[in-house]
Amino acid sequence: MSGWNEFLESLQRPVYHNTLQQWILAVVVAIAAYVALRIVKRILAAQSKRFAERFVSTWSSAAAGLFDATRRWFLLIVALYCGTLMLTLPTVERIVAGVAIIAAWLQVALWASSLLTLYLENYVRSRSQADPAAATTISMLGFLGRLLLWSLVALLALENLGVDVTALVAGLGVGGIAVALAAQNILGDLFASLSIVLDKPFMLGDFIVVGDQAGTVEAIGLKTTRVRSLTGEQLVFANNDLLQSRIRNFKRMQERRIVFSVGITYETSRDKIGGVAAILREAVEQQEALRFDRAHFKQFGPSSLDFEVVYYVRSADYAVYMDAQQAVNLTIFDRFAAEQIDFAYPTQTLFINDTTQREASDRPSPSAR
Repeated sequence: MSGWNEFLESLQRPVYHNTLQQWILAVVVAIAAYVALRIVKRILAAQSKRFAERFVSTWSSAAAGLFDATRRWFLLIVALYCGTLMLTLPTVERIVAGVAIIAAWLQVALWASSLLTLYLENYVRSRSQADPAAATTISMLGFLGRLLLWSLVALLALENLGVDVTALVAGLGVGGIAVALAAQNILGDLFASLSIVLDKPFMLGDFIVVGDQAGTVEAIGLKTTRVRSLTGEQLVFANNDLLQSRIRNFKRMQERRIVFSVGITYETSRDKIGGVAAILREAVEQQEALRFDRAHFKQFGPSSLDFEVVYYVRSADYAVYMDAQQAVNLTIFDRFAAEQIDFAYPTQTLFINDTTQREASDRPSPSAR
């Protein structure tokens, strides 16, 4: 009995502002809290993964990602903090609270980073086939987003620890202005890249014309956009300069409007002139890829009677247009040959006055003199 009493008395012995009994209770609480947190995390993670497999959605995947992003060291720090609540630690209490605050903010940053990564992965997966370059740019911008997130979390953690972050933020602001002025061209191209990705004036594979340069978009980077020209070389445009230019995107063209002229000779009779417009219309309407608009006797040209034809190609493909135009030209050639209508070409007719000829013949020759 005396031994038991001595054991109980030893538990009441003070050890660093607390009794031995309080220290044992704190260790038990910390261990129990850690085990309980691990069990709860494992159960909830398993349930969220099972739910995500049955019901594929962004929210279920986000929940599973949050549990995966929960670190063991965070659970351990939380458990130790729960254990310290059983103790009186006048000098260490502030340090323990500070460590717990830092751990909490780090875990919040990991959760937010996990959600951002999940969103970017879903976006890249959905856009990888249609626009691989934009997906790559979004991935690079995701790095900048995570950098901004961690910077914000670090400032919030310092503020919760009692650090005055106003002067720090002001210093960072002045430094940021200096960096922005030094790298304004790079930042301009970077934001222009973001505008291209979000506004989509063109996409990978589009055929664009910028000034006197034309080609197919091959890659959209953070600073430059690369275009493969028709002659084979690669054209590199700065994103900022590209958005400040007038861009003609032929890939977005739904129909191609075509205007061409046909000239016949002035010697063509009035009856045949009246039937030329009908011939031109039939030549266009025979092509399924074309939509006829009009055909008219437009004007009296210097050496031809000019007809103007307008039609639309129902495809933006340039090869489809050229095939159709070739078929129209051959049909017109055959019909004109059948109707004995002559195509005009640049000619000049010289008229000689008879009086001038007689005067030249009545003049004596030099030998007669």
